[in-house]
Amino acid sequence: MREKVTGARRWVVKIGSALLTGDGRGLDRAAMAVWVEQLAALRASGAELVIVSSGAVAAGMSRLGWTERPKTTHDMQAAAAIGQMGLVQAWESSFQAHGLSTAQVLLTHDDLSDRKRYLNARSTLRALIDLNVIPVINENDTVVTDEIRFGDNDTLGALVTNLVEADLLVILTDKDGLYTSDPRHNPQAELISEAMADDPVLDAMAGGSAGALGRGGMQTKLRAARLAARSGAATVIVGGRIDRVVSRLYQGEALGTLLLPERGMLAARKQWLAGHLQTRGRLLLDEGAVRALTTGRRSLLPVGVIAVEGGFRRGEMVVCVAPDGREIARGLVNYGAQDAARILGKPTESIARILGYIDDPELIHKDNLVLV
Repeated sequence: MREKVTGARRWVVKIGSALLTGDGRGLDRAAMAVWVEQLAALRASGAELVIVSSGAVAAGMSRLGWTERPKTTHDMQAAAAIGQMGLVQAWESSFQAHGLSTAQVLLTHDDLSDRKRYLNARSTLRALIDLNVIPVINENDTVVTDEIRFGDNDTLGALVTNLVEADLLVILTDKDGLYTSDPRHNPQAELISEAMADDPVLDAMAGGSAGALGRGGMQTKLRAARLAARSGAATVIVGGRIDRVVSRLYQGEALGTLLLPERGMLAARKQWLAGHLQTRGRLLLDEGAVRALTTGRRSLLPVGVIAVEGGFRRGEMVVCVAPDGREIARGLVNYGAQDAARILGKPTESIARILGYIDDPELIHKDNLVLV
């Protein structure tokens, strides 16, 4: 299945902080130049390219002489603001050496949670790709707070993969790939060459934590692969320090761990819904509603809802939960929490009488709902 890599038309390449900063010693421009040479060759071959770059906070820490990642938001934001200057300059100068221009794109989760801003971001990235410009994307750490933080750039890479409808997500990391167990503690651990992204067996194998510089470990990389798979993209988790790693992947060499999607491409709106990490409330469904959603692909009607949790407003994302607590689906709700609570369990024809108005006959329309 390595043709999923060699045949990929649009690549998203995410590079971790430890790689970009030489494990915290400052931006490793020599290593960046090596990756950029390969990425430029990839672009020259006709593949389209988006980079998700970590390293702003780590680069800022190096300039400030800090050895541990900041624990307070304002210190983290200050380090990001300082480090971002050098990071952008390094990418720009490296690609200019190959006659390619770059563009900085900073994102927060709110940018991808809001439908209008999501579409604006997608249009901008598509325009940059069409102009033969390499977008370099990072989380906007200078303004981000806990409420809107992606949590790690692996997740950001997956959401960008969905956003630009990429065929392949490559996560360059300081590990060679996903192993059957932690190779630091088990010398018999074996590298997993290929697997289905949604295989539950992988969860136990992805244990371990992030390093001192990053926020994500192998678990977040597996989670990112599953997010990317929702739009039909494959993911390669591979060691960024492997000689000519990008070029060898493009040539079909079986490096790292290839995680494959089980399903094909979702519709663009479904991709956006599936990529939401933030939700504003929960709807507890009865068994009939669970069957209607999971087997009949139907809209969610008020009659199938048992309880409402949260203070959501019309148009916000809510989670649909089965009686046993399992998350079944999520979608954009047509009524705010107070009105939804008034009509739960009631037939559609009674909405206007109870509320004094009716916006939509469904609580969540099937076009605004995605199964999980």
